[in-house]
Amino acid sequence: MRTYTPKAGEITHHWWVVDATDRPLGRLATQIAVILRGKHKPMYTPHLDVGDNVVVVNAEKVTLTGKKAEQKTYFRHSGYMGGEKHIPFRRMIETHPERVIELAVKGMLPKNALGRSIRKKLKVYAGADHPHQGQRPEPLDI
Repeated sequence: MRTYTPKAGEITHHWWVVDATDRPLGRLATQIAVILRGKHKPMYTPHLDVGDNVVVVNAEKVTLTGKKAEQKTYFRHSGYMGGEKHIPFRRMIETHPERVIELAVKGMLPKNALGRSIRKKLKVYAGADHPHQGQRPEPLDI
């Protein structure tokens, strides 16, 4: 028996649109990560990029459960001593709602060159409009 590995010509990347309105952030991010990684396909291979492109709309309407909306913070460091920054979820969702979903999905992807290339297939928009109508994305009910 030989292990099947898909060739570059056999891999097709579909486009999906996900509406984040009133969806819990963690559950939405895990489902997006599965689609980006390609784990929903029978030809999934861990070392290849067989996943699909995902467009997320209405990122500003994503929710958190429990008290996480008040307690969750995002951490950054400038590299200098004392250069820590803690940004609360409320301020992040007001200023950069796209970044909230991007960071949640980033934590669920591999931390290597493959993960960085997979992350480029995620497009997140705060509102309902997106410029990817030409790719004819299909709505994904997850």
